[in-house]
Amino acid sequence: MSTVETVKQSESGVISFIEKAGKKIPDPIIIFIWFILGAFALTALIGGLTFETQGADGNPVVHTIKNMTEAEHVVWFFDNALLQNWLGFGNGILGVILIVMLGVGVAESSGLFNAVIKKLGTRLKDKYLAPALIFLGIMSSIATDAGYLILIPLAGLLYAGLGKNPLIGMAAAFAGVSAGFSANLLPATPVDVVIGLNAQIFAQSQGVPFADASGNALTPATMHYYFIFVSTFMLVGIGAWVTKKFVEPRLEKMPYNLPEGMDLSDFAVTEQEQKGLKAAFWGLLLALGLVVLLAMGPLAPYVDESGKTITPYLNNVILLITLVFATVGAAFGVATGKFKSLLDVVQAMVAQMNTMGYVLVLTFFCYNFLGILGYSGLGTYITYVGASGLSALGLQEFPILLIIGFVITTGLINLFVGGLTSKWMLLGPIFVPMLYQVNPAMTPDLVAAAYRVADSSTNIITPMMTYAGVILAFMRKYKPDLSFGEVIAMMLPYSVAFLVFWTSLLIGFFALNIPFGF
Repeated sequence: MSTVETVKQSESGVISFIEKAGKKIPDPIIIFIWFILGAFALTALIGGLTFETQGADGNPVVHTIKNMTEAEHVVWFFDNALLQNWLGFGNGILGVILIVMLGVGVAESSGLFNAVIKKLGTRLKDKYLAPALIFLGIMSSIATDAGYLILIPLAGLLYAGLGKNPLIGMAAAFAGVSAGFSANLLPATPVDVVIGLNAQIFAQSQGVPFADASGNALTPATMHYYFIFVSTFMLVGIGAWVTKKFVEPRLEKMPYNLPEGMDLSDFAVTEQEQKGLKAAFWGLLLALGLVVLLAMGPLAPYVDESGKTITPYLNNVILLITLVFATVGAAFGVATGKFKSLLDVVQAMVAQMNTMGYVLVLTFFCYNFLGILGYSGLGTYITYVGASGLSALGLQEFPILLIIGFVITTGLINLFVGGLTSKWMLLGPIFVPMLYQVNPAMTPDLVAAAYRVADSSTNIITPMMTYAGVILAFMRKYKPDLSFGEVIAMMLPYSVAFLVFWTSLLIGFFALNIPFGF
């Protein structure tokens, strides 16, 4: 047997083992129910434990873990379970999920997606499908959560329309949206701003120069631009390779179901659909024109009393995207005769909401667990333990090992504590000044870039990622018995490949003293 065959069998055996083990992982709802009970039990054991971290202002911050079984904390849980922990989590992220699905529901029910898919399917060659979806997924980060809620379902429909397993397209899109979240071709994305501005605060509060390895002052929003620009093309290539070599061979023979009402027997675009597509085009122009008017008028940027620039149109991008989808879908539906009255449009929205029951149940338990982590201090303690483990390694003379160690630590923490911003607010104040003090080569932009690589690469293999259950619900449209363990097995090759190659790129930038941005 050749070495290549041995390696292939070994890889197949590993993935097969993960897949079989993954099938034994309970449904995410069950996982979070046990997590909530576990959090109560753990805080009962270590409640009152104090530990100290370094705050953003450089002063020590003392944390005390709350015993969630005590009466006042039980009262807090019941008082906040509905409004703050569930409906208000992440500034109302559940509402974002539901509202965008209204617009998607109109477009989907009208038949627009089927027509667009058939049109694209006759023009786009198979070999370009996965790279295109991964690239679009990466670029979707400029619209915050839109990639999760729009592109991934569309990818499934596209592959189904072409007679391929929809999960292949959804996996590729998921890899681009989530694992490639910190890459982009455009500078100053929301992620760039959040990471950069806070990195500046963490550095300056400890007297660490906010400068790159050459001593040049950093601009927070663009300090990683060169790195993320190159990363975009690398991730598209790596993602396409993983799809072809690992994902497609495992999924192309897997049976799947088509959503009710999706008829693929005739893949030619009908005359009626052509008429609908023309109407949808004019509807798109109308919707985009309205968005531009809003962005230049009521939602135009302004400077508040503190001198900070506020951009209302970016803050409301999900609503604007929903408006576009609803307008375009309604135009298509009216032109094709699918929608004969406004009530038909409303019923399309209602039908879409009927599919969101699982998401509502899942988010109730998931967000309440995350709320307990934050309130009790248990989440901070998990981060503190991981950070302490890295700081105890004593790698002062080996900056590359420091980078790798920090990437691994962040990646592992990401499996248990979700949220890019929240983890950065906990890890950043510790590691930005600490790693610089250990070795001045560990500049703020390098540490922040390492954080972005690790956080993004492992998003697709953790149930703690905010949209993990939502993605599972989308995929179950085509395979109702799909388990989250199977999703992990599906996405693991992307995660490992992205983590290895992206970390190598990061080290290459560092070793060759290439600036990360400007």
